[in-house]
Amino acid sequence: MHLGNMALEELIRPEGHTCACGRHHGIGLKFLRIGSDAVETLPEAFGVLGCKKPFIVCDENTKKAAWYFVKPVLDKAGVAYQLHTIRRAHPEPDEETVGEIAMAFDPACDCILAIGSGVINDCCKVLARAVGKPQLVVGTAPSMDGYASDSSSMIVRRTKSTLYNACPQVIIADTRIMKDAPERMLQAGFGDMIAKYVALCEWRMTALINGEYFCEEIAGMMRASLKKIMESAPRMMEGDEQAVGAVAEGLILSGIAMAFAKISRPASGLEHYFSHLWEMFSLDRGLPMELHGIQVGVGTLLCLRLYDKIRTLQPDAETFEKACSAWDTDAWKKDMRRVFGGTADGLIEKEETAWHNNDAAQRRVRFEKIRENWPQLKKIMEEELPKTEEISSLMQKLHMPMLAKELGWQDGDVQDAFCLSRNARDKYLTSSLLWDMGVLEDMARDMRAD
Repeated sequence: MHLGNMALEELIRPEGHTCACGRHHGIGLKFLRIGSDAVETLPEAFGVLGCKKPFIVCDENTKKAAWYFVKPVLDKAGVAYQLHTIRRAHPEPDEETVGEIAMAFDPACDCILAIGSGVINDCCKVLARAVGKPQLVVGTAPSMDGYASDSSSMIVRRTKSTLYNACPQVIIADTRIMKDAPERMLQAGFGDMIAKYVALCEWRMTALINGEYFCEEIAGMMRASLKKIMESAPRMMEGDEQAVGAVAEGLILSGIAMAFAKISRPASGLEHYFSHLWEMFSLDRGLPMELHGIQVGVGTLLCLRLYDKIRTLQPDAETFEKACSAWDTDAWKKDMRRVFGGTADGLIEKEETAWHNNDAAQRRVRFEKIRENWPQLKKIMEEELPKTEEISSLMQKLHMPMLAKELGWQDGDVQDAFCLSRNARDKYLTSSLLWDMGVLEDMARDMRAD
């Protein structure tokens, strides 16, 4: 049976899956429930893990959203617990939050139960690894795809960083709770899901250009989930439990897909890098950060409009040679320091000692691959990407922000994020492809915040 046709319980089976791609796929997730009354299965989940006393972490907002559902279940089952409510009204995933919950942790507790969404889940992943205890999460909003991932998106020394821990062993998504999440968080979840169109397109193209690993079975999982979400999305904002459950399932499946692939490719591409860099800009400028999924949604729309233009291009040897001759390493370093600030030197060192993405010889090899496979690359774009108007119309119906300007960003912020996204990590993106072709800066000039 194909992974895309499997029920969630079968996907997370302990023995995993031997795949046609040649790899064995598995995940540390042991218990998953999505739907109305899912919280009622908490005692069963504790039994699966062999745990008896959870250390429960929430903030004031997630406590208000879910504790009314969780507490009666624990009390009825006679579960002893320690509850800690984070003091900050709007906690950030940083050293202060992790330090606070670590200092409150009772060593007599044998597991960590996160009640919340992105920030709470990520901070509890870090704590769970530090104290060597399994983690459970009761999700309060279908707002991001990190529930089942083995990484935490954290702020370390005021810099956005990814820390690799372990995915929660239990995920409970009760649609009674999630349907009442703030509108902005519901929009964020949809924004994080539509990103998968661009991510899958880039993943397939990178396999052709760079020979990177690609699994059609995992890609099929994501396509099946996207289809369900696109059909349900219009009802999501009305508090329809079935629609909210479909989005929650898609977001959790994204984490499972990343765990199966052991890379972020199934769920994250250039559209995420707009958000990553805008988050860095916010930290550097002391600005409040918008929800990740909201920014990813805007980034996805930017990418789809970009691809509309890419389809009209043709790899040109003369343009490539001209770009190679004009390359200025010192100017690139200056731009890196201007955009990335204090983290720039570390990224420059990684490029020069490990990544070598700017290397002229490697760039030439990739360009020849692009030119040789251009018809197939365009075919991938046609197969994987939805019509820009379709996504734009749906975002409009959901009253989502659609322009970077609506999030407070200017043209320069969009262009900087686009041009230097390829240097933020060692990951081949659409911006990498355009740089290889020698047209990145030309395409950037047409990118606008409005």
